[in-house]
Amino acid sequence: MKTYDSIFNFSSQKKTILTLGTFDGVHLGHQSILKKVVEAKENNTYESSLLTFFPHPRMVLQQDTSIKLLNTIDEKAELLDKFGIDNLIIHPFDAAFSNLSAEEFVKEILIDRLNIHKIIIGHDHRFGKNRTADISDLISFGKKYGFEVEQISAHEIDEIAISSTKIRKALMEGNIQLANQFLGYSYFISGKVIEGKKIGRTLGFPTANIQINESYKLLPKNGVYIVSSEINDILYFGMMNIGNNPTLGENEQSIEVHYFDMSENIYNEKLKISILEHIRDERKFNSLSDLQAQLEKDKLFSLNYIQNLK
Repeated sequence: MKTYDSIFNFSSQKKTILTLGTFDGVHLGHQSILKKVVEAKENNTYESSLLTFFPHPRMVLQQDTSIKLLNTIDEKAELLDKFGIDNLIIHPFDAAFSNLSAEEFVKEILIDRLNIHKIIIGHDHRFGKNRTADISDLISFGKKYGFEVEQISAHEIDEIAISSTKIRKALMEGNIQLANQFLGYSYFISGKVIEGKKIGRTLGFPTANIQINESYKLLPKNGVYIVSSEINDILYFGMMNIGNNPTLGENEQSIEVHYFDMSENIYNEKLKISILEHIRDERKFNSLSDLQAQLEKDKLFSLNYIQNLK
C-alpha cells in the first residue's frame, strides 16, 4: 500500500476505485466496504484508493478537542495495509478544504487529482461546502464527468454506525471481548516506553510505563487488563494497568504494563499493546502488601486465561 500525505501528492496512471471516510476502528463493517473496493479493481484494471482526513473534521470545524478515536492515524494506516488497498491518501483537513463547493470537490479533487473510475460511498454521504450535496447530486456529477457511483446500502451504513458506537461503549465499560468481536481483531494501543518511578519493581512486578502522545486516542476504562505485545519477533503476554494508582496517592493517569517472563531492556521502544481481556477495575488498597497480594492473584488469573488461548 502506498501512503500519501495529501491529495495533491497523489498520482496514478490507472483509473481508481475510491471510497472515502474516517474508517475509525477499521472494524468488520468497514472491512466489508474495503472488500468491495478491492474486488472492483477487476483484475487490476483499476487501482483501489481510500481517502481519509486528518485531523478529524470535527476537530477543525467544531474545535472539538474532546473527540476520542479508536485509531491514531498511524494505527489506521497499519490496519488498512492488511486489506489490499493500493493507495491510502491522508489529506490534511482545514477550513479551506471545507469551503470547496460540491462541484469543485468533484472536478478538482475526484476527477483531476484522484482520477476516479468509480466511487463506493454510503447512501447518506454529504459533501461540499456546508455539506449541502447528497448522493443524488453525486450521481448527477458522475453522469456529467463520467464516473460510476455505487451506493452502500442503508442497512450496511447503519451496521457500521452501530458497530462504532458499540465498540466505544464496550471499551469505556471494560467489555473487551465485545469490542474485539465487532473489530475483528484485538483492540490495541501504541506508545513509547518511558522511565517511571520503579515502584512496581519493588513489588516484584516491574512495569513498562507507556506514553501515548495522541490525546485523541480512546483508552478503555481504568482497570487491569490482560495484554500481549510482539517484541523483537517474540510474543509476550502481560498485565496492564490504566489508571491513577490510588494506592500510591497519585492523580495523573498512567499506563503500565508488566510482561511475564521478559528481561529485555525496552526503554524508548515503541510498543503495540493488544488488549485481550479485562481483569478488574482499579481500586485503592490499604497497603502496598495488599496491592502486591492482589497483583499475584491477577497474574494467576492472567496465566490461566493465556493457557486457555493455546
